[in-house]
Amino acid sequence: MIDFQERLQQTAVDLAPGPVEILQVNMGRRCNNQCRHCHVQAGPDRPEVMASETVDKLLKVLERHPEIETVDLTGGAPELSPEFRRFVRALRALDRRVLVRHNLTVQQEPGQDDLPEFFAEQKVEVHASLPYYLERQTDKMRGPGVYCRSISGLKALNDAGFGMPDTGLLLYIVANPAGAFLPVSQEDLERDFREYLQREYDIHFNGLHVIVNMPIGRFRKMLEEKGRLQDYYDYLSSRFNPAAAENAMCRTLISVRWDGALYDCDFNQMLGLPLGERPLTVDDLDRIIQDRPPIVLADHCYGCTAGAGSSCGGATA
Repeated sequence: MIDFQERLQQTAVDLAPGPVEILQVNMGRRCNNQCRHCHVQAGPDRPEVMASETVDKLLKVLERHPEIETVDLTGGAPELSPEFRRFVRALRALDRRVLVRHNLTVQQEPGQDDLPEFFAEQKVEVHASLPYYLERQTDKMRGPGVYCRSISGLKALNDAGFGMPDTGLLLYIVANPAGAFLPVSQEDLERDFREYLQREYDIHFNGLHVIVNMPIGRFRKMLEEKGRLQDYYDYLSSRFNPAAAENAMCRTLISVRWDGALYDCDFNQMLGLPLGERPLTVDDLDRIIQDRPPIVLADHCYGCTAGAGSSCGGATA
């Protein structure tokens, strides 16, 4: 396999950072699920959650930088952070576009049954994770019963107006493959999801994003146990797409860890590859927004640049 940075040189792709448009905030690794493909290695026993002081610092930075229009909240399950609802309300008061990475089943956790109504009240965009539209594949990745609970979560979001015509409440489904291969065409998969979920459950949504399983965290461990890690890297490398690389999300995004540390993306965050030559935190964020250092690249970046590309917003090419 050719080194990723060498591949960029061969194809004359310049992954220089651009203006920061999105602040992606990982609110912690606590999650009610423990999925076998999770690159964050989140779960019910993870203690990491964002402190109120870090939230306050982020809000002050955003007040000073109205050019950052989107805040993308992720986890774990971000809703399980004690600061989640306060943070969302404050972001909406700043007139920011707020995206929530929502696993659907968190709605059944104690005190979370009103999440659809809270989301609607705050007019957030819900990006709901559902690996596949069929039960067997979803439960294989996420655990027994997760599919049925996810369907209930989607219905509750529809009841609150998300994904329905003329409400302005946006619901996107985020899907990923069941194994060590690239997803099918995003357009084709969206059609299949839409036809099946509407026919079987009368579920509606605005769009679908497909993402690639990254060789990080639990998915990497699974590949290592099966002796397939290098094969997967070779596969991703063989599908490198310069057009997808040009649109990589790291060019316009900064990732913030639950403790305030800064990264180029969520994947670098999980690999401990900090933004800049020394570890930086939210206290450095004003300076980094104005003068960002080069993006830290490594071979896992093939996951975002293979085939049609992969980002938190789905395919990039």
